Amino acid sequence: MNQLGVIILAAGRSTRMGRPKMLLPWNRSTILGHLLATWSTLPVVQCAVVCALDDRLMSQELDRLDFPKDQRILNPEPELEMRHSIRYAVRWDGWNPSLTHWVIVLGDQPHLSVEMLTRLLEQAEAQPRFIWQPRFNGKAGHPVILPKLSFQQLGSDQDTTLKEFLRRHICQIRYMETEETGLHLDLDTPKDYDTAQKHL
Repeated sequence: MNQLGVIILAAGRSTRMGRPKMLLPWNRSTILGHLLATWSTLPVVQCAVVCALDDRLMSQELDRLDFPKDQRILNPEPELEMRHSIRYAVRWDGWNPSLTHWVIVLGDQPHLSVEMLTRLLEQAEAQPRFIWQPRFNGKAGHPVILPKLSFQQLGSDQDTTLKEFLRRHICQIRYMETEETGLHLDLDTPKDYDTAQKHL
């Protein structure tokens, strides 16, 4: 059985949103709280959050949610690209040694359904040697599930983005087709947030 570690990427500055998007209200909690609650219902061994080293509001919200301090991966370079958050996550020494797979989760997609996420995990369980992504209308999205070797390879090249890595390893990827219409919606702007609310 796959032993899953989840990485929630939450170190962005939310400049286009105009306020911290991970702290926006969502389904009786915040976006961050909803994501943590969602993944707590799924068969994962460990969940870690990548956040900016100096983000006081994020730290306060994680405290409010009783999220353990030793499961927070601190990124001192949040102004740089997402690949830096992923690199810090790959190189983090707090991972449970029993993990066999890692799930890279975008922090701004709280609208993805538990049903879709469950099916994706089931597909990865059935064929654990492959990288798995959901795909809608011919376009792949997140979350991305990586077996251990692929996860380690991703962290070995600091100049490689996740998209470039996946392009280079296309033969190792399998896709789960989905009708999840919000798969390619990221909450970058207030309009995106309003649109995503319709998926509740």
